[in-house]
Amino acid sequence: MTISIGNDHAGTEYKQAIQEYLESKGFTVNNYGTNTNDSVDYPDFVHPVATDVSNGKVDFGILICGSANGVAITANKHQKVRAGICWTKEITELTRQHNNANICCIPARFTAIQQAIQIVDTFLNTDFEGGRHQKRVDKIPISC
Repeated sequence: MTISIGNDHAGTEYKQAIQEYLESKGFTVNNYGTNTNDSVDYPDFVHPVATDVSNGKVDFGILICGSANGVAITANKHQKVRAGICWTKEITELTRQHNNANICCIPARFTAIQQAIQIVDTFLNTDFEGGRHQKRVDKIPISC
């Protein structure tokens, strides 16, 4: 499985820990940075991850910033992307089961690193339920 990951300055340590965890489990990880704690503009790191997901280049994306709102808003501008904010195991399960999210957005300022790793593990190991949820997911994209 291949994952693209990106973050702003609030998520650097989280991204590094998540990447190490994923690679230890045999995942291929595309790291779009940032790799420092210097202030950056999160869209610069979101767009490459969302493009990979939208184009089917990767199986899933992971984005990390302080609140997860900025990265989720930006990612959801891309076609075929369903980015959900995940801050607990239960919310993460529902994001996959009911919304078929393909990008997990983690709020670094509201989770601990170990919790973020558990969120990623839950995200990647929870299946979409389909059924009644599929028709709802099908109504998300709009045509212009």
